[in-house]
Amino acid sequence: MSSVVASLVERYVGLGLAVGRHIPGYVDAYYGPPALAERAAAGPPEDPALLVDRARALLAALDAGEPLEAAGTGAPDPGTEAGRRRRRWLRAQLVGVLTTVRVLGGEHLAYADEVELSYGVRPRRLPADELAAVHRELDALVPGSGPLAERLVAWREAQAIPPDRLEPALHSLAEDLRERTSRLFSLPEGEHVDFALVTSKPWSGFNHYLGDLRSRVEINVDLPVLATSIAHLVAHEAYPGHHSEHTRKEVGLVRARRQLEETIFLVGTPQCLLAEGLADLGLEVVVGSGLVELLAEHLRPLKIGYDPDAVTVLAQAGETLGAARANAAFRLHEDGADPEVVVTELAREALLPRKRAEKAVEFLLDPTWRAYITCYVEGVRRCRDFVGGRPERFARLLGEQLTPDDLCA
Repeated sequence: MSSVVASLVERYVGLGLAVGRHIPGYVDAYYGPPALAERAAAGPPEDPALLVDRARALLAALDAGEPLEAAGTGAPDPGTEAGRRRRRWLRAQLVGVLTTVRVLGGEHLAYADEVELSYGVRPRRLPADELAAVHRELDALVPGSGPLAERLVAWREAQAIPPDRLEPALHSLAEDLRERTSRLFSLPEGEHVDFALVTSKPWSGFNHYLGDLRSRVEINVDLPVLATSIAHLVAHEAYPGHHSEHTRKEVGLVRARRQLEETIFLVGTPQCLLAEGLADLGLEVVVGSGLVELLAEHLRPLKIGYDPDAVTVLAQAGETLGAARANAAFRLHEDGADPEVVVTELAREALLPRKRAEKAVEFLLDPTWRAYITCYVEGVRRCRDFVGGRPERFARLLGEQLTPDDLCA
């Protein structure tokens, strides 16, 4: 690394960019100085062993009290609570980056250890009794006769949005959720989201933050988008989720405080756990119990049918059923189970059609995302406990540098 990149924060950004040359998608977003990206892209990708050395050296420098950058940058004074929080945040990030490059270099880590070191939370298997309790509740609520899985799949998939009406529904919901988010938390002037429909992706939706308060949100249409989940999808990716967090931090931390580390978003770090947790919580915060009414306002004018009972039941049960993906990850990465077997197990436990279970396992097998499921399963639990129904706490998630440990304080 050139001596031009002198500060500890610049070295952190440069390290993240260097790791991204090895792992597609590892750098989820970058809108910092072009010179740092150009430097990181010069020459062949760096040997993973050297990246491990760089990460360890940065951690040692941080622990030794090295300043994050030169004086007079406008960043928080290191002696203030904001300054101390910033160093804690950066340390947690560096532990995650170090974990990634250790694995990249061929070191074997137990799955639970890899997740905990990456994201700051130890994963857990969903207990069978919790899953069984949700199955019993659903069995009494889902209409029809026959096996629960068949009834629920048929009920849920009947809520598919016709492809020609998907984009109008996305834009209508986005504008409403944008107004609600702005009213509660304020959004920077000039922020904007573009939506695009894509295929052949391992995820259902993805926010590509472009910097300058703009996002491109991609919605995967490999499988039908359901009326029961579309509001959550828009809230998660845009308002008050990923786009809202990125824009508020760009204005509040990067522009106002010159905190360069916020210009890069790295997979495999605690930054992701909080981002996914707040994004999953967002609809609950800005809409509360009014989800059925929200959908009626936006879907009925487009002649998109849905069952209000399905919306309510699936919203209540969906989080626990979704947590079954954590069990699937353990089966794949700790137990060494055959992926086809795991697809069958996940379809049974999460009450999914096989194609959706296959898509979920595809995500868990992707090298970039194999440990990521904990960000959803544990992230929303931590963020919900932290917020505790107080919008001002959610505003902190949108605008401050926090770690998983901060959510427990």
